[in-house]
Amino acid sequence: MSATAAERVVVADVVDRDITVDEVSAVVASDHDGAVVTFAGVVRDHDGGKGVTALDYERHPSAGDVIASVARTVAEQHPEVRIAVLHRVGALGIGDVALAAAVASGHRAAAFAACGALVDLVKEQVPIWKHQRFTDGSDEWVAAL
Repeated sequence: MSATAAERVVVADVVDRDITVDEVSAVVASDHDGAVVTFAGVVRDHDGGKGVTALDYERHPSAGDVIASVARTVAEQHPEVRIAVLHRVGALGIGDVALAAAVASGHRAAAFAACGALVDLVKEQVPIWKHQRFTDGSDEWVAAL
């Protein structure tokens, strides 16, 4: 009997600590896989033509449940993959990883498709807000939804 979608979601959480792609990749990779596709959403030094100095992510209390639900949805749509995804909240600097995702599969096409879908759904559905601070002294809140 094959694993359920929930069983194939190895990690799905919103955390207030440093995260890495290596961390999520390590928990999904196995000797049976021909592909482990990863994604790192990294804080960049610009947005909308303005220089960014730092940002903070804040979460709604449901964010952990929502990211888990999103991961299960992707696992249901892609029954041949295993998934790990973490989103960081709190104060982040330029170059820090805000979103780390890894998808393992026997074949690369399935892993790429599922990883792309996962990142898109996390950004669309998980209730996390970004507070950006710009080099000109201004700031901006960006809603996750």
